[in-house]
Amino acid sequence: MSVLAKTGVTVRRVLLCALLAGPIVPLLAWSDEGTQIGIDNFKFNPNPLTIDKGTEITWINHDDIPHSIVVNALGVHSKAMDTDGKFTYKFDKSGTFFYVCGLHPFMQAKVVVK
Repeated sequence: MSVLAKTGVTVRRVLLCALLAGPIVPLLAWSDEGTQIGIDNFKFNPNPLTIDKGTEITWINHDDIPHSIVVNALGVHSKAMDTDGKFTYKFDKSGTFFYVCGLHPFMQAKVVVK
């Protein structure tokens, strides 16, 4: 007799729990590391990003050329980030904030702070 049968747990219950937990587990792991925006192929991902007021965002440059972050409405201007470089900013105000790469202004995205 299997362990599941001995404990009264059916395979159907195990599968249901796995399906329900599947989307939750990555979210929990993500929140432990903070909120991140990747820069790859001259794009910000995710875009847009919705966060709560007081959340820190870390941008990580995965491209092989430098990028920077500019949020004009908040007076935020990062230094150029080389490959695997990071920049972190804490959003303390609610609103919708558009940002660009200071080196490549065609790269545009937004953060919505609730």
